[in-house]
Amino acid sequence: MIRNWLKYKLLYFALSALMIVISIYGLTSWGLPLGIDFKGGAEGEYRLKNQISNELLIAKLEEGGFEVSAVQSIGDSSILIRFSNFVEGRKLDVINIIKEVTGEEVEETRFENVGPSIGRELVKKTYYAIAIAAGLILLWVAYQFKSFVFGVSAILAMFHDSFILIGFFSLFGHFYDAEVDFLFVTALLTTLSFSVHDTIVVYDRIREIRKKHGGEIQKIANQALTETMRRSINNSLTIIFMLLALIFLGGITIRWFAAALLIGTVLGTYSSPFVAVPLLVTWEELSRIIKK
Repeated sequence: MIRNWLKYKLLYFALSALMIVISIYGLTSWGLPLGIDFKGGAEGEYRLKNQISNELLIAKLEEGGFEVSAVQSIGDSSILIRFSNFVEGRKLDVINIIKEVTGEEVEETRFENVGPSIGRELVKKTYYAIAIAAGLILLWVAYQFKSFVFGVSAILAMFHDSFILIGFFSLFGHFYDAEVDFLFVTALLTTLSFSVHDTIVVYDRIREIRKKHGGEIQKIANQALTETMRRSINNSLTIIFMLLALIFLGGITIRWFAAALLIGTVLGTYSSPFVAVPLLVTWEELSRIIKK
């Protein structure tokens, strides 16, 4: 049975518009919470006798007025602490807090100020790379589907996902102290590829149905969505379950990375049938009306 998915396309557009407005508000109000990879900071390595809870140590350091970017265990006897903003002369305070948490002597083996790993030039090149990749994807999808409309709709859906992910992280940074780092950039690029991949699956089914049976674009799109929806959801759920396990069990160092991937996966699953396809259908229907 073919379901009329596009009956609610105005609702889909309204939901997307709401998320975009929220993202714009977050970015204009608070900006992106850039981490040590973008701003620089300091990092210290400490040798311990026993393993400790990284979450407890972060909580104690933040109570002491330190801005902690991450705490990472190195082997069985050392930890690496990365500070977003470190005040000179407080290295002894850090050692004392670690002693308080561990109840043992602590040895500082290394401490140094670090510059940003991602410079302005690298950020600029990243923008260029995304623009070039988007252009190539647009041209390739347009060529494969013999329509420029397919390419533009796929790219708009892709940027829809990435922009909302960036906007939501401005909210997470303001309310939950999340930070944008190398791992977030990795999650963002993964979201771009996942979004386009899922969209092409639906578009390919639309092309097949149009070749075999023809008909109005809305009817073809509804049939394509009906035939691919279960596959798309099942595929996404396998990823979502894994990411939920990482968020709740993986530790604080990768929690926001997994959260970014989770948001990107959900957005990609949503945008392919409910943004990319409605954009395609609306565009073709408007083109037909204009030609009349």
